[in-house]
Amino acid sequence: AGFHGKNFSLRPRVLNLGFAYLNSQTLWQLAQPYMVELVEQVHESCSISVLDGTDIVYVARVPTAARIMSINLGIGTRLPAFATSMGRVLLAGLPNDEIERLLGQVAPLPRHTSKTITDPKELLREIEQVRRQGWAMVDQELEQGLRSVAAPIVDCAGTPIAALNVGTHVSRWTIQKLTQEAVPLLKQTAARICALLAPEN
Repeated sequence: AGFHGKNFSLRPRVLNLGFAYLNSQTLWQLAQPYMVELVEQVHESCSISVLDGTDIVYVARVPTAARIMSINLGIGTRLPAFATSMGRVLLAGLPNDEIERLLGQVAPLPRHTSKTITDPKELLREIEQVRRQGWAMVDQELEQGLRSVAAPIVDCAGTPIAALNVGTHVSRWTIQKLTQEAVPLLKQTAARICALLAPEN
């Protein structure tokens, strides 16, 4: 791969090369106060993950007392990208042929709940929608009762390098309330974390 100065950007698919950088604790430690502030505003847990192949990997997390998932989410936890809001935000940053290639690696897509989108064409349409609106919502596709929204953390070239999410239980937030109240706060927090990545000059 040639290095073309300004045109060079860290793409999720070369993550093995940049994984140490993305996983560098300093960056996510710097993001932590913003995440804490978001958690205080929405009273729900907040996480950051990066894409590694067909999975997302958690690199930072600010939990709340209320556990929402049956599994205990910690740094290093892997979840399937296709069925998570953070995964869809990160997949949306890739070209479609790359998404299709990744989806092909987990075909047929496993059904986690009755709501899981398992048709690759439908999933691509969903990812296209995420690309257009700049955020993702997944409603009980990974686990019954779990609803989450995510926004991209982008580098200076506008490429999503990580995703920030808020996860909640369906009993606490309607889709409308999440869209109107949580999404603007989520995008604002993601933008503040993006600013940490910006070069000083």
